[in-house]
Amino acid sequence: MDSIPISRELIKNLTLESGIPAPGKASIREIVHLVNLTEEKTGIRFIRMEMGVPGLPAPSIAVDAEIEALRKGVAAVYPDISGIPSLKKEAARFIRLFLDVDIKPEGCIPTVGSMMGGMLSFLVANRNDRTKEGSLFLDPGFPVQKQQVKMLGHDYYSFDVYNYRGDKLRGKLESYLRTGKISSLLYSNPNNPSWICLNEDELAVIGDLARKYDVIVIEDLAYFGMDFRKDYSIPGIPPFQPTVAKYTDDYVLLISSSKIFSYAGQRIGLMAISDHLFNRSYPDLTRYYSSDKFGHSVIFGALYSLSAGVTHSTQFGLAALLKAINDGNYKYRDDVLEYGEKARIMKDLFVSNGFKIVYDRDLNEPLADGFYFTISYPGMSGGELLEELIYYGISAISLDITGSERKEGLRACVSLVPRKQFGDLEYRLRKFNEDHATEKNK
Repeated sequence: MDSIPISRELIKNLTLESGIPAPGKASIREIVHLVNLTEEKTGIRFIRMEMGVPGLPAPSIAVDAEIEALRKGVAAVYPDISGIPSLKKEAARFIRLFLDVDIKPEGCIPTVGSMMGGMLSFLVANRNDRTKEGSLFLDPGFPVQKQQVKMLGHDYYSFDVYNYRGDKLRGKLESYLRTGKISSLLYSNPNNPSWICLNEDELAVIGDLARKYDVIVIEDLAYFGMDFRKDYSIPGIPPFQPTVAKYTDDYVLLISSSKIFSYAGQRIGLMAISDHLFNRSYPDLTRYYSSDKFGHSVIFGALYSLSAGVTHSTQFGLAALLKAINDGNYKYRDDVLEYGEKARIMKDLFVSNGFKIVYDRDLNEPLADGFYFTISYPGMSGGELLEELIYYGISAISLDITGSERKEGLRACVSLVPRKQFGDLEYRLRKFNEDHATEKNK
């Protein structure tokens, strides 16, 4: 404990060696690299809250099914590029049972994680009309999705949706869509990083305006069912995970297996395209693809150009897991509830040591406890706070890189902080507060 705070000179030298201009502007992976170097040099184990990765073991159902598939020889065979039949079938069942939405198996496509699903969506949705320019992001959000759009040369627009919840959403959203320049609209629900959850009324507004202005909605469900204020995990029984699919015809659902199923290392997710959109014709798609059909362009144009398919054995693993969930034999929520419990404890530790929760309300409700929360400290910008916390062996990411308008904040992820580190976290936060409260009073 005596080595906290860490030498400022050491951190500054490692930052320069890493080629990072300033921690407050660094990407998630750059922060990971800097913390790895610091741990190696000092032997101090950080409280690591920068990376949104699962901290729970993968379900044995999936692992065993994958091992069995490998033993049967699937490693030597290319999978069907659109997905193995059993996975497509169970994916469609999962969507029907847990979202109360019907999508045919043909539109349920495995991807190498939701990041690939997002890239595929942009590659096709943002090229379906030559008169449009790109995507609208309801921020704050996952920074890499904007990087994907930039890589593709598409324009994008964004605004912080926290300031336009409820009745304010329609006017703000329509001010962008009425320009006629938006091809696709993307948001996460629950939201990364704020953990707000758009409700049915807000999703109805998004769906209504998407219909009116012919915009494809990309709904990122990376944290499916993880608004723990309600139990969305009973197959076929309300309440269902809220979704824009109830309110518009042209949508793409991105369903990750990384967080809710702790299957991140196997890099598999699902891209589910509505039946209407899958079969819809866009003449301008023939500028890039052999067909004007959206679904055909996704699979045989964009996906085929990116990969020869998702790892064969992993598809069998996810198919077995989804079947167990669909049949009611495995309740995934029971495992991931741990994230909500840890968030409640960790938020209390921060608040009791002088910090504030940045995004603290979900309309008229207290914010749910979940995978992420956001923090600030009086008198500091997000960049300043992140740099100072690193000296105390605590890492996070700045909200600046998420599109948030709250420049004072950081995103904290609970997953990689084991309960046995809570004592260290409490000590370091108390030390931080003592040192900085003293500085403020000088």
